[in-house]
Amino acid sequence: MTSSVDTARFGGDPNWWRQASVYQIYPRSFADANADGLGDLRGVTAKIPYLAALGIDAVWLSPFYPSPLADGGYDVADYRDVDPRLGTLADFDRMAQALHAAGIKLIVDIVPNHSSDQHPWFREALAAGRGSAARERYIFRDGLGPDGSKPPSDWVSHFGGSAWTRVTEPSGEPGQWYLHLFAREQPDWNWDHPEVRKDFETTLRFWSDRGVDGFRVDVAHALAKDMSEPLRSKPSVADELTPVDGKDPIFDRDEVHEIYAEWRKVFNEYDPPRSAVAEAWVPAERRPAYASPEGLGQAFNFDLLRADFDSSQFRTIITRNLAQAEASGASSTWVLSNHDVVRHASRYGLPDGLDYGPWLLSNGTEPPVDYETGLRRARAATLLVLALPGSAYLYQGEELGLFEVADLPAASLQDPIWQRTGQKRKGRDGCRVPLPWTAEGPSFGFGSDGAHLPQPAWFADAAADLQDGQEDSTLEFYRAALKLRRELQGFEELTWVDGVSEGVLHFVRPGGWNCITNFGTNPVEMPSGTVRISSGPLRAGALPPETTAWLSQ
Repeated sequence: MTSSVDTARFGGDPNWWRQASVYQIYPRSFADANADGLGDLRGVTAKIPYLAALGIDAVWLSPFYPSPLADGGYDVADYRDVDPRLGTLADFDRMAQALHAAGIKLIVDIVPNHSSDQHPWFREALAAGRGSAARERYIFRDGLGPDGSKPPSDWVSHFGGSAWTRVTEPSGEPGQWYLHLFAREQPDWNWDHPEVRKDFETTLRFWSDRGVDGFRVDVAHALAKDMSEPLRSKPSVADELTPVDGKDPIFDRDEVHEIYAEWRKVFNEYDPPRSAVAEAWVPAERRPAYASPEGLGQAFNFDLLRADFDSSQFRTIITRNLAQAEASGASSTWVLSNHDVVRHASRYGLPDGLDYGPWLLSNGTEPPVDYETGLRRARAATLLVLALPGSAYLYQGEELGLFEVADLPAASLQDPIWQRTGQKRKGRDGCRVPLPWTAEGPSFGFGSDGAHLPQPAWFADAAADLQDGQEDSTLEFYRAALKLRRELQGFEELTWVDGVSEGVLHFVRPGGWNCITNFGTNPVEMPSGTVRISSGPLRAGALPPETTAWLSQ
């Protein structure tokens, strides 16, 4: 399905994604152009000059589809339209055109494991009743016990509670149960059904025809499931990692790659081929299958999201993931923050190994964040990551040095985790608070009529307009680093320099680029060379603690 429009407008290097700097936009919290408290597509379009000045290569747009917002838009009611609160298809087209005109690629989220319970096919399934063809598109099962009143298995939702919900049949009687690995408003698709597979291929073509350059695949490891009776026991689907044999009943089954092989055929219909990256929480040795050229082509490695600010952990993770990328023919991905985790500026200001659930319940007071240390380490880690071969994924607001908003009041929380866990875990709202664009004005410039999540007063000090042009600001630091990073693109190798001081990582990239990070507590001597950028002030001939510098020979 290649067209002359595709070639002229979106042509170029088919491998652009291998070394891209990708900026994730959570659209409901980015910029609000119509003053309804929700960010929207026209808000994104208005900020394209900001994105271009930042120096990114691509935008990853989190879900913008029609949705009841039971899970922040990841409950999709229509995969081939725009939520009216966020705009129209015409708004989407204008945004895509403006991004491409600015030299920025567009990646969109696709959510294939589950739909919204308001999707027409699920509503049809409920109305059609037990044994209907409509129910075969989802995963319905009879309950256990003489009256079917017990769930079909002991599987637990990722958001807490049972992964099964019982429906009321059209007759008014209690009926079957449907599977939802996430919220009850997110019924899982049955990927053994040919209509489901065909419909998603139609969706991939729909957005590719509108100029989308790639797809981020949500919960990519969950589509294929073993639903043979009797269902095998799996007390928790919330476990982050699954066995390495591909035989888990729910996650990371070998059959999932048959689905992505078909998707790859669709991607390759375009010139250049559309890219894809898998969100797959799987053991490291299982990740290359998702990133193979015959599959999605790239897979997130989330290892640094779990790592402490520790030189040994960083080196092990980097070495392992570069080797895996080479083995799969892909390039690696590097992520420090996203819409699902506590922002890394806060994580690095907290004790190692902390459970962030209780910390959020304490409104971020037990223990308190060491903000100075957190931001210093965050900048050092970011500069290290930007020096690595592979794609770097940045999350909106990290370029402003934003911390987690840990003290959101209970009444404002929107994440389903809060209710599904009986108000025991706050969830992810703290990293999804609308951005501060201006130090003054309504909602710090997010929109003229408030924001859908309350913004803290300290946002004024982090606002984009306040940091713009300030040499030592985090925003200008990101702009400078991303600009210099382009000189490193095109090469996917690094060489470790051994024999350096304890707690120091030093590697060399082609062309004589040196990246040195001091994870320790004492200054260390730097090699000779021209300092191109550093994450913090340098001392004469020495690299301070918790600081990264790039040097060229």
